[in-house]
Amino acid sequence: MSLYPSLEDLKVSKVIQAQSTIVANEALPAIEGETTDVESTSGLYPDLQELGDYMGLDLKSEKLENMSSLVPVSGSGQVASNQSAFNNMVAPVTGNSLGLHRAEIKAGVREVILCKDQAGKVGLRLRAIDKGIFVQLVQANSPSSLVGLRFGDQILQLNGGTCAGWSTDKAHKALKQAPQDKISIVVRDRPFQRTITMHKDSSGHIGFIYKRGKITSIVKDSSAARNGLLTDHNICEINGQNIIGLKDTQIADILATSGTTVTVTIMPSAIYDHMVKRMSSGIVSLMDHSTPEV
Repeated sequence: MSLYPSLEDLKVSKVIQAQSTIVANEALPAIEGETTDVESTSGLYPDLQELGDYMGLDLKSEKLENMSSLVPVSGSGQVASNQSAFNNMVAPVTGNSLGLHRAEIKAGVREVILCKDQAGKVGLRLRAIDKGIFVQLVQANSPSSLVGLRFGDQILQLNGGTCAGWSTDKAHKALKQAPQDKISIVVRDRPFQRTITMHKDSSGHIGFIYKRGKITSIVKDSSAARNGLLTDHNICEINGQNIIGLKDTQIADILATSGTTVTVTIMPSAIYDHMVKRMSSGIVSLMDHSTPEV
């Protein structure tokens, strides 16, 4: 049996079905007031070991205590929490949170067509992680950035060839041998990314604390808490702008200059760390951090 199902099967994949109780069908506005509890019996994510079959990622050797805090507590209908040292800081970890149900989980598959630039480059660096091929780097103002490729996206097919089990060298060789004006790439969104829209309060705050891009605490009753933001997740994008690798002061500047409504894309830190550890050191300094055109 092949590592990945057919492209048609991916549209209704096993993991997407497992997440169906909490996937939003369309983008929803941020919740401004109190939320109403919604019955839920499933965890926030399916068993992470399934990623071995789903995306080729092998997490068996990783410490996943942070992810284990995001599964239902038996018989309680609630979700175990990581409490902060501060009394007013608490992760919004109830499985019945309406905001959490509205926080969109993306697991989409799309096809993009690339054309090489005058130097014969597409501005894309790939990396073999376990048994999958993932986007390691997208250079600013490159053909790859223009079609929306991002760090952590998985390359499923390249010009009709299935990439499962490829080495990094084989992936780059396939890009080099690809035609100048038509490179077909089938891409799957980075694993378990979640999109959340929030409102700033009268003080300009959203209600979360982060360190090195990782969300560490949520302010109780804040917009972040009401709309399903989670601790132990890394911020990947703010209003569509890639912030991976930026300093916390730079992230703070981006948040401060954003409008009253802020949309962030996050992914579980356990998976983020697993992928970053297998990337070349210093690669983030070359990433595209440009502000997306509206």
